[in-house]
Amino acid sequence: MTDAEVTACLARGREGDEKAILELFHYMYPHVAKLVQANLPARESAEDLVQQVCIKVMSHLDQFSGKVPFLHWVSRIAVNTCLNQIRHEKRRPEVRLADLSEDEATVVEHLAASPGELDASDQVASKELVDKLLGTLRPADRLLMRLMYLEGRRVDEIAGLTGWSRSLIKVRAFRARAQLRRRYILLMKENP
Repeated sequence: MTDAEVTACLARGREGDEKAILELFHYMYPHVAKLVQANLPARESAEDLVQQVCIKVMSHLDQFSGKVPFLHWVSRIAVNTCLNQIRHEKRRPEVRLADLSEDEATVVEHLAASPGELDASDQVASKELVDKLLGTLRPADRLLMRLMYLEGRRVDEIAGLTGWSRSLIKVRAFRARAQLRRRYILLMKENP
C-alpha cells in the first residue's frame, strides 16, 4: 500500500468501514507477526500476541496522529505489547547446565572444545541456548539484545521503536552483554 492508500484506509477505518479495517489488517499483519516473533515472550503464543497487537491498533486508530509512518506506530505498539507481556512472566534469573536439553548441552561442550563452525543440528540447539540465556535477562534488556544483535537494528532504529535515548540503549546493551557473558561463564564452569 502507498502512503496515500494507507491514509485513505485510516480515514475510512475511523468511520467504521469494515473493508478499510480489513485492508489495514492485511497490510500490517506481516510486519506485526515478524516483530512479535522476534520479541516473543517465553510462555506466550505468537498468534495470540499478534492478535492482541492488531486489536490494540484497530481499537486505537483515532489516536494515530500521522506524524510518523503508520507501520512505525504499529511497530511501537507491537514492541510495547511484547515488553508488557514479558514483564508479566516471571523467569528464573539463571540457566544451569541441568536446565539444558541434551542437544543444547552438546552445543555448550562443542563451543568449549572448538571455536569452529557449527553443523546444522548444533545451530538449532545453539539458537535454543541463546533463547534460554536471553530469557534470563530483564525484559527490556532481552528486547534490546534481540533488536540489536539478532535483528541487526541500529541504535537509531531501536530508539525510534522503544522511545529510549541513544545513551540509554548503549548503556543497557553494555550491561546486558556483561550479564550474558557472566551467565555463559557460569554455565561453562558447570561443564568440566
